[in-house]
Amino acid sequence: MMRAYELMIIIDGSLDDVVAQQWIANVSKGIADAGGTVHGKVDFWGKRRLAYPINKKEEGYYAILNVVAPGGALDELERSMRIADDVLRHKLMRLPDDEAARRGLVAA
Repeated sequence: MMRAYELMIIIDGSLDDVVAQQWIANVSKGIADAGGTVHGKVDFWGKRRLAYPINKKEEGYYAILNVVAPGGALDELERSMRIADDVLRHKLMRLPDDEAARRGLVAA
């Protein structure tokens, strides 16, 4: 069964913009490899100041992806983000069915 998710990633702000964009491309590829799809365009916010320091870092690149994938398919991708040094934080959240339908990720 396909499920709708929202993935937010904060990438280390000390990296170059090109490297941060490459990270987002790698995450998108990992989603596709797991049998999912990125719905729409990746919402890349660029470099922002963090609300509080994370691992002594003051800035990070923010990106939000709307994802449709089978349940449990993104476990390996989430594990790889958890151990990656360049990913300061990530949050993978399953969207409620009504919100997923409102965003056009699944049929109503």
